[in-house]
Amino acid sequence: MHLNRVLRENGYLSIREERGLELLDAGTCQAFALADHQLAHIYVNDLAKLTAVRQLLEAVPGVEKVIGPEEKAAYHLDHPRAGELIAISEKGSWFTYYYWLDDAKAPDFARIVDIHRKPGYDPVEMFTNPNIKFLVPKIGLKLLRKKLGFRMLMDVIPLDAGLVKGSHGRPPETPAEGPLLMSRNAHLIPTDSIEAPAVFDVILAHLQSQNNGAESS
Repeated sequence: MHLNRVLRENGYLSIREERGLELLDAGTCQAFALADHQLAHIYVNDLAKLTAVRQLLEAVPGVEKVIGPEEKAAYHLDHPRAGELIAISEKGSWFTYYYWLDDAKAPDFARIVDIHRKPGYDPVEMFTNPNIKFLVPKIGLKLLRKKLGFRMLMDVIPLDAGLVKGSHGRPPETPAEGPLLMSRNAHLIPTDSIEAPAVFDVILAHLQSQNNGAESS
């Protein structure tokens, strides 16, 4: 699901063009999505449009729910840096960060591994473009250019989100599908099941236990 494309097509998202390529202009967007696989933070600049944006995203196929300001506390997401809305995908779906409508105008960083400039998590970075002929020699030549001191762009990442067949990030449906917290110090884990924010306290308890042990020795 391409939430930023949905927002753009409905007039909420702004882009600027540089060298014929499109960049997300987050500062002038009425709303944009910061995608993290099966979760997405939706930042809405004009709160008067909050309800309209929420209704728009709730209607996108593959979106299970959209959490609003009044519900974020129950999910431990009531934080100043969180989006005004939080979208959660269905189990077999996930969110891309893609915002361009024409691949020819995708920014140069879209086709490389670049976790800092992309407005969201990009699992397609795990793949190389299957449409590139002689891929291995091409990569070798790029590395040679770099070794010789020339500038090069390792643009071998595809723009086909359909290549990703797995997903993660949404709240687990059963405890068995959730993360596992292991420790040799079982007494420092308070119960058989804890909520994610409590992991902080468990880690802190382990560190304090180690420090106390070092001081006593």
